Amino acid sequence: MQQIYRLIEDVSGHPVTVLIRGEHGTGKELVARAIHEASARRNEPFIAVNCAAIPLDLIESELFGHEKGAFTGAQTTQKGKIEEADRGTLFLDEIGELSPAAQAKLLRFLQGKVVMRLGSARETPVDTRVVAATNKDLERAVEEGTFRADLYYRIKVVQILLPPLRDRKEDIPLLAAHFIERLGEELNLPAKPVLTDEALHRLQAADWPGNVRQMENAFYSALVRSRSPQLLDETLLFDSEAWNSPAEMEDEAPLDAISKELLLKILKESSWDTAKAAETLKVSRGTVYYKLKKYGINLREAAKRSANM
Repeated sequence: MQQIYRLIEDVSGHPVTVLIRGEHGTGKELVARAIHEASARRNEPFIAVNCAAIPLDLIESELFGHEKGAFTGAQTTQKGKIEEADRGTLFLDEIGELSPAAQAKLLRFLQGKVVMRLGSARETPVDTRVVAATNKDLERAVEEGTFRADLYYRIKVVQILLPPLRDRKEDIPLLAAHFIERLGEELNLPAKPVLTDEALHRLQAADWPGNVRQMENAFYSALVRSRSPQLLDETLLFDSEAWNSPAEMEDEAPLDAISKELLLKILKESSWDTAKAAETLKVSRGTVYYKLKKYGINLREAAKRSANM
């Protein structure tokens, strides 16, 4: 990890494209944010896009924008994420999921630093740095013809490999202290939570198939269910929805491994503003809507019931 920190410092001062690779939950977006914050672009936008979460027929409009009337439903002109991140950093998570058409347009942008909105014949110069991430075998995708070789080499100017948590268990006590401090503040707990020695021992003995994200989820869930004074023991930490099987875990934490009750709690604290709730939960606004649908929550009715309580 110290080598990774040094690499982050080295690349932050140069506008090169970076490819971050690692399993789900290893902290790829955190590394992308660290690169942005250490660069001269730190005061400009950092925009994260999960390429796998956007329908294929919308990805080009999402990234490159569109002109009014470019397609059915395009009632206004809209900038794409690349333009929104002008002078800043665009983080493209799960870049291996891009459609062939989007790959071609992204390659054109990386080569010429210009974008063309859907429905427009005019190119717009944009100074956006791209940091990409994937847990996909891009080399195999290139061989199979599902990912462009020229784009692969363009995004892999510098590569950062993130090790899974099971290979760096010496970091677990530091991560535990970090999560207790940060999540305690986010949840406005009356006192600093205390982690028992047995719980720390169990944390270090666990395999963590979901990596750092799964560990964060476990703390998030435990802290929400704890009672003052917040004492985190092994029962509270390991009796959690965060301990789903890897196949059940999605790449959207911390929302994936927390309860319906916590989602409602965050929404209530955010005055039922989905954008604010998404920011608190560190997910996209679309993910919040997806979870609302999954849990069968009617946002307007939930807000009305809360106001009448």
